[in-house]
Amino acid sequence: MKVTVDSKKGLKTNLKVFVDKKTINEKINIRLNELSKTINIKGFRPGKVPVDVLKRQFGKAVYGEVLETILKETSAKALEEKKIKAAGQPKLDLKSYGEGKDLNYTLEIDELPAVKLKSLDDIKFKEYEIKVSEDETKKRIDEIAKNQNNFVNKKDNDVAENGDLVVFDYIATIENKNFDGGNGKNIQIVLGKDLFIKGFDKQLLKVKKNQEKEVLATLPENYPKKEFANKKAVFKCKILNVKKPEETKVDDQFAKNLGAKDLNDLKILVNKQIQNQFKMSLDAMTKENILNQVAKIHSVEIPENLLKQEMTLISRELKEEERDKHKKENEKIAKKRIKLGLILNELGEKNNLKVSEDELKNEIQKQVQSMPGQQKQVLEYYQKNPSATATLRGALYEEKVINLIKEKSKKDKKTLSMKDAEKLIEEHHKAQHEHFKEEESEKPKKNVKSSEKKKKIRKK
Repeated sequence: MKVTVDSKKGLKTNLKVFVDKKTINEKINIRLNELSKTINIKGFRPGKVPVDVLKRQFGKAVYGEVLETILKETSAKALEEKKIKAAGQPKLDLKSYGEGKDLNYTLEIDELPAVKLKSLDDIKFKEYEIKVSEDETKKRIDEIAKNQNNFVNKKDNDVAENGDLVVFDYIATIENKNFDGGNGKNIQIVLGKDLFIKGFDKQLLKVKKNQEKEVLATLPENYPKKEFANKKAVFKCKILNVKKPEETKVDDQFAKNLGAKDLNDLKILVNKQIQNQFKMSLDAMTKENILNQVAKIHSVEIPENLLKQEMTLISRELKEEERDKHKKENEKIAKKRIKLGLILNELGEKNNLKVSEDELKNEIQKQVQSMPGQQKQVLEYYQKNPSATATLRGALYEEKVINLIKEKSKKDKKTLSMKDAEKLIEEHHKAQHEHFKEEESEKPKKNVKSSEKKKKIRKK
């Protein structure tokens, strides 16, 4: 194999690759000898078929198979020999090939740029801690208690009112005919929420236990059986029970029902939960700030093919009009993503950062444990989707690089109250929104056509 640089311009490199026919023929003969031991041909004993007979019958197929193998092997070796890191799959162009001929082809490669890492000493970031007061913890627990569906039976003669829970069976008909899905058992609805079928709740007001009630309702537009959507149906309801809401008592038993040891343990758990909620948002803000600083101090050339790929990803769900409208904005986002990806990757490689199989397994296990009742589905999802596992590995790798940057940067620890944390997050979102509006206003306005200008002048 012989490799020569045909041309090089910026990050684009063209290589010429030559493989002599002798090498190709040797590989073809090796493959034919392998086939001779397994293929049966009439008139020859198993394993004793002459190579020239096989060549006549299977020569073209074997040549195609060998050619594909040689192209894979030699293109990888060509990149290795010239010490080229390809940004994506190189374009291969066959120039001359064929049975009994030398192989000549070219590789068009978009190279990954060389990233010159800058010192991280001047990068500054804030590490936040959230202090949650007892009153704020109590308020959250009271909210949880308020949202608990705690109902007790009403007396048999008491009528249903808004806020009550009505339990019923029903049989529904359309034009006096039964239909698929037109019956239900032990249905429970809270009156006033209107969550079952629009207008259904109101017709159950004043019902009593053991009463039968007819309800007329229009089936929703998104009814599973499309042929019945928007049809009027009569629901014959048998009221099984009427229950009234009862205020949940916040005590040790309430805490145990939520999985805590006692009320004091629940307060600790809720306090940590509130802290973590705010810390996640604040950590994301810190990470964004760090990455902005990292991007600012580095200069990186962006490979064309990576930019095209990222633009496709960003705009894949947009219509053509939207894609054109946001092209410049999306290009800016794509360039920043690629730039940061290349810098973070270089930082990781230079510092020999890796994600071990054990670390990956532990993270999957964490996600499995955080989804009670769905552990099996989560585990199967990662087992059956290698791309999901690769994405998770990438996220863990990025986290390691961010932690490395933090170690080398200047940290400022800051403790915030819950109100201050809320204010800071709100201000950050507002600033992002304002920044987006500024970018939109900076876009060039369409010029008024000369013909339209003339019309306006004439009117005057």
